[in-house]
Amino acid sequence: MKKRLLSGMRPTGPLHLGHLFGALENWVKLQEEYDCLFMVADWHALMSEYEHPEGIKKNTYEMIRDWVACGIDPKKSVIFQQSEVSQHLELAMVLSIITPLGWLERLPTYKEQLREIKGRDITTYGFLGYPVLQAADILVYKAHKVPVGEDQKSHLELTREIVRKFHFLYKKEIFPEPETLLTKVPRLLGLDNRKMSKSYDNYIALSDSPDEIRAKVVKMITDPKRIKLADKGHPDVCNVFSYCKVFADNEKITEVHKYCTGALKGCTECKKDLADIIIERLKDIRAKRTNLKDLDVDKLLKDGNKKAAEIAGETISKVKELVGLHK
Repeated sequence: MKKRLLSGMRPTGPLHLGHLFGALENWVKLQEEYDCLFMVADWHALMSEYEHPEGIKKNTYEMIRDWVACGIDPKKSVIFQQSEVSQHLELAMVLSIITPLGWLERLPTYKEQLREIKGRDITTYGFLGYPVLQAADILVYKAHKVPVGEDQKSHLELTREIVRKFHFLYKKEIFPEPETLLTKVPRLLGLDNRKMSKSYDNYIALSDSPDEIRAKVVKMITDPKRIKLADKGHPDVCNVFSYCKVFADNEKITEVHKYCTGALKGCTECKKDLADIIIERLKDIRAKRTNLKDLDVDKLLKDGNKKAAEIAGETISKVKELVGLHK
């Protein structure tokens, strides 16, 4: 039997190129190797968006369109909505009871987000405890693997610590200790050379039209030392070239490097070429997502939620029995 894998995304805005290369392309490959569950993490979205939750439903539907258009196959994987599977919160409650407060306060990601997230009040009980809900998300499906970035490794270690404490307290091992699944992905900065982020609005969305892509690419920051057309460029410090290395083939990359360092073409022309390459790369994704209607997403979620609840139900029944809550 295949080992089980869980991953998810928060529906807090449009998915962008960073999601495509940082997660989705990897998810598509993992479907062949693992028993995959892919979760719309809407409870997690609410933890930061609770003051303005009106976009969560729309973002959920748009995100699933992107997933399916990029190759996530509902026939191979379970696609489901976290808030529609009640066992997540049931297990999170049990785990929150046994998780020491100090374990949560020491997490570096919690401290970083308190510093970085502006304009929203996240000094809440729920936000402090969201790694416990993450642990419940993973453990309710007894997932063996969780694909995460480097910044989430501490959360997986916390999940393993919670598993050990649960097994120690209740004298029965029912959960596997989930392992991180780290994969090398191309590093794409935002269009303004900062970290690509929805909050910075410095990204190209998978749903952007060709005109929107061209308008965004033309504003990209290039080599700061190349002022005039006759100035020789330095492609290794140019963000446009870093995108070219991800999207273009080797022949094109070599060509761009040559005409940049030789001052044979200007940055405006280079951006036009890059926009055309990105538009072509996203063409099939854009066509597939357009064909997926709300009714298709409704059915997909109904089926996925049912499958997820069946798995989670077996787990929570055993947990309740161990902690003395079972009928």
